[in-house]
Amino acid sequence: MTLRPQRTILGLATAGACLLSVVLVSGQAAPAGQAPRPQMSEEVFKNVQILKGIPIDEFMDTMGMFAAALSLNCVDCHTPESVGSWEHFADETALKRTARRMMLMVNNINKDNFGGTRVLTCYTCHRGDLRPKAVPNLRAQYADHVEDANEVVINRIPGGPTVDQVFAKFIQALGGTQRVAGLTSFTGKGTFIGFETEQTKVPVEVYAKAPSQRAMVVHTRIGDSVRVFDGRAAWIAAPDRPVGLLPLTGGNLEGAKLDGMVSFPAQLKQAFSQWGVSATEIDGKEVQVLQGTNPRQPPVNFYFDESGLLVRTLRLVDTAVGRVPTQTDYSDYREVSGVKIPFKSTATWTNGQATTELTEVQVNVPIDAAKLARPAPAPRPQ
Repeated sequence: MTLRPQRTILGLATAGACLLSVVLVSGQAAPAGQAPRPQMSEEVFKNVQILKGIPIDEFMDTMGMFAAALSLNCVDCHTPESVGSWEHFADETALKRTARRMMLMVNNINKDNFGGTRVLTCYTCHRGDLRPKAVPNLRAQYADHVEDANEVVINRIPGGPTVDQVFAKFIQALGGTQRVAGLTSFTGKGTFIGFETEQTKVPVEVYAKAPSQRAMVVHTRIGDSVRVFDGRAAWIAAPDRPVGLLPLTGGNLEGAKLDGMVSFPAQLKQAFSQWGVSATEIDGKEVQVLQGTNPRQPPVNFYFDESGLLVRTLRLVDTAVGRVPTQTDYSDYREVSGVKIPFKSTATWTNGQATTELTEVQVNVPIDAAKLARPAPAPRPQ
């Protein structure tokens, strides 16, 4: 997945650290003992005409699909004033009107031809261009084929390893069954860089507790960005989000859970009801691919290098306009108390790219329960 530097793909969620205001409508209070109902898009944003009735995080992912499909920046579809105020994202533009017509067209095609399944998406025709191409590209037709590891077909190669063999090699590469099972918690410190930090490295802290709890605190220029999965629910509390506390839903919630499980891989195999195995290449090097699936959820791909270590995960999130991918690459494995831990991870998704590099990791240490609990809403920048 390549981000074009001349037209940086930004999602609304990472439109810049200078966002100063947000359109908010108070949500309904939840009954005692129940989790609050996530706010819907039309409850937070103005001038939402089609993408109604979906949670805010899915709405943001949908914006990311538009950005990826057309290689456009936020202000290409909205207005330059939007960078300084969430209010101006509601301003009407010609491209927004076109997008609404295109969504209706695509919905009708899928309804009439594919039983309502989102087979056709914005990306199907645009492929990163503002206008779909009508004339064949001869250079592309006769160019050498470059395999995309994220488009691997899960089809076991005769004589290749089984799912159990790939997992066994993975656990052994990390340090062995006993040591991996003995990893119950860890904390880490290092640096984080991404769109929300204006491409500047800032301090980051990571807290993780088995079997899947995980929190990350990024110290940005305008305030802390906190991401937490407490084992059941997940949130982002950040000053550059449309709301001070953004609950994660659907595929984003499953993604937060996945990040936690990868930190403690001893139970990873049991987390999916079915597995498939295949092989492909990343940067010219062969990797084994395991695909885990659960009912009514998109599949998740796990990529393992020759040594057996996990080098990539690929997950998908269902949105109102199709599935969007999130790719996380792991590298710089270092042994800490007998267990190898990736000190570098790079997450790439339709809203941007971010890299975390740890410089210090401590394992099996006590963690304050408050670090892994629902965070307080982030204050709005002044």
